[in-house]
Amino acid sequence: MPSLPPHRSSAELTCAAPPGTDSAGIAEITPTPPASQRGTIGAKEVSRPRWRSAELFGNRQEIEIEHGLAVYRLRLTSLGKLILTK
Repeated sequence: MPSLPPHRSSAELTCAAPPGTDSAGIAEITPTPPASQRGTIGAKEVSRPRWRSAELFGNRQEIEIEHGLAVYRLRLTSLGKLILTK
């Protein structure tokens, strides 16, 4: 281990991580959802209702959704994708 120059102490070389970083000084990033997933009214942000697909499907692979006078089918594929058809 290299020795410190005589004019510096170890206390001078110790510093805390800047705010918003972890102990290694790496920035902590809080993901912000894209604007399409956030709702706003004026400058005020509002949340949208969200359902998990497991709550909608249960143990089924297909459900029906009524929208106005139309009925849509929402299918869960074997690859875990969703397909919406009229």
